Amino acid sequence: MKNTLINLVTNSAKHSKNQLFSAIQPARYLKGLNKQQVGRGKTILITGASSGLGEGMAKIFAKLGYNLAICARRTDRLENLKAKLLAQYPDIRVEYRVLDVSDYDAIFTVFDAFAADFGHIDRMVVNAGIGDSRRIGKGRFDTNRRTVEINFVSALAQCEAAMNIFRAQNSGHLVVISSMSAMRGLPKHLTAYGASKAGLAHLAEGIRADMLLTNLPIQVSTIYPGYVRTEINENAKPLPFEVDAETGTTAIVAAIETRVNEACVPSLPWSIVGQAMKHLPLQVVNKIS
Repeated sequence: MKNTLINLVTNSAKHSKNQLFSAIQPARYLKGLNKQQVGRGKTILITGASSGLGEGMAKIFAKLGYNLAICARRTDRLENLKAKLLAQYPDIRVEYRVLDVSDYDAIFTVFDAFAADFGHIDRMVVNAGIGDSRRIGKGRFDTNRRTVEINFVSALAQCEAAMNIFRAQNSGHLVVISSMSAMRGLPKHLTAYGASKAGLAHLAEGIRADMLLTNLPIQVSTIYPGYVRTEINENAKPLPFEVDAETGTTAIVAAIETRVNEACVPSLPWSIVGQAMKHLPLQVVNKIS
């Protein structure tokens, strides 16, 4: 019993140290994992992998040695990404399937097909989403409804499909990509978007709570990215504390690799900003939205 307690304390301290290291120096942390090829023999499923954060994560996970199951709507982008990854990392396996996450039944079909293909899925990243919301009360209900449906209801379907597989395997790591906009209610075009990402964050926390309650060995991570400049928002105005795609995805993957429960990324400044957002007056929060 004493040895077990010592091991638990030691492992917990090591885990906390890794999380701190990955948060402060994500690129250096991943460099060490790359040398170890920590993903060798493991498989990650990523939705929304044809562009933006999904594509960026796929590239980094491939470098770490993971096999990849990638899906999105655009076949040509998926084919191109697969070809590039296999040319650069010939020892990994990459498979893709077309998936429109607004088709809920297709989510279950695609996830199950990937599980059958690979035999085991170690991690699933619920990443597919859109940010095309508008001010409430300006006649754009259809736009806001679609944003909420894709970012929350479709994400719910992805979590359901993932957890079906993980429960059958009795193992797995579910990752959901939320947003710093989930921290508070925000104005203008972020109102419906932020609400959908807040719902996703609470959904993930509820699943995590259920895993603790039932003592199942399935981990759940919620990632809150700050402003990351990708091709999706390349024409938008400059935003506070924004980073380029490489910096953003490096921070995201580093956090995921520590299997953290929750992480704001990049950690500096967003872990501090996130805490402030929860308590500052809305007039102040509005200035960074």
